Amino acid sequence: MGLNFEKIMVIMLIALFLLGPDRLPVYAKKLGELVRNLKRMADGAKDRLKDEMGPEFDEVDWRQLDPRQYDPRRIIRDALVEDEREAHAEARRARIAEASAKRSAAAAAVPPEGGVYFDEEAT
Repeated sequence: MGLNFEKIMVIMLIALFLLGPDRLPVYAKKLGELVRNLKRMADGAKDRLKDEMGPEFDEVDWRQLDPRQYDPRRIIRDALVEDEREAHAEARRARIAEASAKRSAAAAAVPPEGGVYFDEEAT
């Protein structure tokens, strides 16, 4: 999908026909200056971001933020897996809370030292 040698040659050939041999060097020079200015601007933005973020800048995984890495199928799959993990975690928390409540109820149901169980509300 990227530019290879054959594609660059086709682009140059089309530019030669459209611009002519007299204007082609001038436009090639302007294109080179444009590319250099864009690179300088990108480097300046990167340096400014690095200054503002401080040491956290080195901790960021920039490849993960690359838009070319976004695959809608993967994003949906990850979201579904994440939802499933959250559901499992919620169920586990509910089981733990239920077990804790059962232990509390069992501890409260232990008969007194005399061994006789007495319910005050029943009398």
